[in-house]
Amino acid sequence: MTIRAGSLDRRTLLRGAIATAAVGSFAVACSSPSSKDGDGAGGPKGEKSATNPFGVAANSTVEAAIFDGGYGTDYVDYTNQVLGSQVKGLKVKVDPVVDIAPQLQPRFVGGNPPDLIDNSGEDQIGFLGILDQLEELDDLFEANTYEGKKIADIVYPGVKAPGTFKDKFVALNYVMTVYGVWYSKTLFEENGWTPPKTWDEALDLGQQAKKKGKYLFVHGKEAATYYRTLLIDSAIKEGGDEVRLGLENLEKGCWSHPAVQGVIKVMETMVRQKMFVPGGSGTQFQKAQAIWSNDQKALLYPSGGWIENEMKKATKADFQMTGFPSMTLTDKPALPYESLRAAAGEPFIVPRQGKNPAGAKEVLRAMLSEKAAANFSKTKLAPTIVKGTVPADGYGSTALVSQTTMLEAAGTNIFNYMFVETYGMNTDQLVPFNSFLAGDLDAKGLTSALQRISDKVREDDSVDKVKVS
Repeated sequence: MTIRAGSLDRRTLLRGAIATAAVGSFAVACSSPSSKDGDGAGGPKGEKSATNPFGVAANSTVEAAIFDGGYGTDYVDYTNQVLGSQVKGLKVKVDPVVDIAPQLQPRFVGGNPPDLIDNSGEDQIGFLGILDQLEELDDLFEANTYEGKKIADIVYPGVKAPGTFKDKFVALNYVMTVYGVWYSKTLFEENGWTPPKTWDEALDLGQQAKKKGKYLFVHGKEAATYYRTLLIDSAIKEGGDEVRLGLENLEKGCWSHPAVQGVIKVMETMVRQKMFVPGGSGTQFQKAQAIWSNDQKALLYPSGGWIENEMKKATKADFQMTGFPSMTLTDKPALPYESLRAAAGEPFIVPRQGKNPAGAKEVLRAMLSEKAAANFSKTKLAPTIVKGTVPADGYGSTALVSQTTMLEAAGTNIFNYMFVETYGMNTDQLVPFNSFLAGDLDAKGLTSALQRISDKVREDDSVDKVKVS
């Protein structure tokens, strides 16, 4: 699951202004005289070459602190199977960590951070507070893969953006998260249903579901804002960058844009026509998801690509979970139907003061090898930022196949937005969305509530704003 109450999207980026404030004193400590002025040249040295672009010393070790969350840590340890083919004797020692900031901030202050950090989870370290303590990773993208291809040429478009702060590319986000709408291919084929491409088609599907004693959607109380994600994704496809930038930059009236209002109003119609499973605002989110994945009382569920792995113990046999892009409002949207919200997540950073920063970059290069990327997708059922490493059968996962299919169909029409996570809005937004989906708040009330949340942040001078263009 992503973007739950009180948490940052656990696979993504920074807490923005919140992060800036929270790590203010930490940043001062890091820049204190006791800290080394690292320039990436520390640690053991080796001779640079085509197979050793960072000059890693042979037989050296990389200390890696890896977030022990939904993906575990074994995929980083797996790189030991490929590292030695490029740099003799190089090894990575993986230390699983759950509470990243509490455990690792003292090491930054002490000038002895790990060589490589997966800065993820609810307790990640705010990037703005340690920005000057991190290696820039542009040279990683200029290097060749273990297969001899330039790394910049084998990754999906836009993957640098989530790890770039103040024009510095300092975080390699390794996992590609695809957002869409999910359904049972088996159930749809049995009933002759077709995934809707427009919201009008979705309304029609909702009526067909009723005839079968089913609902179109379901929601859980902690994940009611999944429908905010669906709303924004659809509105951006309909109205283009005008919608995205208005929301990102907290503009006055941004939630009243015609594209946004069009989607809110059709959602309101669905709520009024009882196309949502009742009681969702009082149901724990995984139990609500099981109503869709196991009981099949609902036809559709909006989520990120993690949904299959999250619900693997509560999914009906032969469900054949499949995803499709968010619906458009009309048949002539600003962006094509195939357009997709997708973002790289799971940010890896290389502290300058680490003992082996060159080795840390080499571990990242190994993770971007075809062998390591394929291993991740096979074992975690999620694509990495490396293109072309998921086979046609998706290792038996229909959800994984559909993620790569959607990415390929979208091409360069991939977008993302960060304002919810940047300003920590999700907790506040959960309240009106739960009320709206329960039928207790109408479209006008939802719009007003969402605008108030954006306005509050915009008008708060104590909050550092991130200008998006």
